[in-house]
Amino acid sequence: MPPANVFLVGPMGVGKTTVGRLLAEELGYTFVDTDREIEARCGADIPWIFDVEGEEGFRQREVKALDELSGREHIVLATGGGIVLKPENREKLKSRGFVVYLTAHLDLLVERTGKDKKRPLLQVDDPRKALEKTLDIRDPLYRDVATVVVPTDRQNPRQAAKEIAFAFKHQ
Repeated sequence: MPPANVFLVGPMGVGKTTVGRLLAEELGYTFVDTDREIEARCGADIPWIFDVEGEEGFRQREVKALDELSGREHIVLATGGGIVLKPENREKLKSRGFVVYLTAHLDLLVERTGKDKKRPLLQVDDPRKALEKTLDIRDPLYRDVATVVVPTDRQNPRQAAKEIAFAFKHQ
């Protein structure tokens, strides 16, 4: 029996939330975003959590959120870019859903995220270099968990959602 959930993974700025909302609509599923769930549970935004608890504190919150959310059925889950860093998260993603790795060219990711003050890992002198470094580390992890890989830089979000829905329905 095919998995009942779709999990979107990929770097920040790739379109997980935008594509995820459209995909949920296409499938008649509920859309959930791990970062928004964590913020709602904490009553604080992600930059504040990073400031107070550090990245490791945030990652622990992410583990708990993914464990609970991935246990639901008929959801499209947009995950945070770093969710694949924890081995337990990678196992949950692979075993509990259809995992889509959304990709885009580095230049486009920089254009979409470079000036975003709500992205703690990019609050550095050279956001491009930071993005490149995180991609070097995370790309193999995204590929490890992915059922399919879908580029978002050569199509609009609705086309990407339709491509994912087709792949999901025909798995």
